[in-house]
Amino acid sequence: QVEFVDSGGGLVQPWESLRLSCATSGFAFNNNVMSWYRQTPGKERELVARMFLDGSPPYYADSVKGRFTISRDNAKSMLYLQMNALKPEDTGAYLCGPLWRTFWGQGTLVTVSL
Repeated sequence: QVEFVDSGGGLVQPWESLRLSCATSGFAFNNNVMSWYRQTPGKERELVARMFLDGSPPYYADSVKGRFTISRDNAKSMLYLQMNALKPEDTGAYLCGPLWRTFWGQGTLVTVSL
């Protein structure tokens, strides 16, 4: 059974940091390109960051470049997103997944507000 458990979200003020984690199981994590997505009400799910398998530099959405860092621990089947200098526009539910993920849970909610 494939599972994704996103955690680490919370309410923070602008310029603060958070580290998101995604625990996965049920598939070959180390053989999959993994991504973080952001979901906000009324908008389509947005690709935030993607980590490849061939050593290519990670992809980051323009809005998070220089502030977010994606990483993975293949031994633990874990994906991470270090989020620094957070802005109110970073607010949303964050979810992780491989390219083929088609079912989505609630993710972990990040709220950036004074």
